[in-house]
Amino acid sequence: MTEVLFYHMQNMKLESVLPPLLEKSLERGWRVVVQAGSEERADALDAHLWTYKDDSFLPHGTWRDGDAADQPVVLAVTENNPNAANVRFLVDSGALPADAENYERVVLMFNGDDTEALEGARAAWKDGKARGFAVTYWQADDRGRWQRRE
Repeated sequence: MTEVLFYHMQNMKLESVLPPLLEKSLERGWRVVVQAGSEERADALDAHLWTYKDDSFLPHGTWRDGDAADQPVVLAVTENNPNAANVRFLVDSGALPADAENYERVVLMFNGDDTEALEGARAAWKDGKARGFAVTYWQADDRGRWQRRE
């Protein structure tokens, strides 16, 4: 069954939250596609993932790359799945993809300080429940660690 995780970012930037979550996905042996809301956003994330740490980088590519199918993480702007990922991140509060049941996990990250993003997350929550997915809500504690909330 597809698991849909809702990550409520409040007073947090995607650029600081996304890389560790991608690293954990790779540690688990998962292939990941990250769907951004625009090409500009995908390009900014692409540059960031190469430089967010001084001592390492996160191996990834974009949908434009000829070897996207071989990449463990692919940044995309549409619902396609160029690397046969089993985990999909939606980083700009997108709706659940039509083929969400083809993923083990869909992670919807939304900005809690943005009313439109909150409304989109609520709509996606209802959609996920209606489609029979296991949905969970996550929020960071005071130390920035993700905690499941009921």
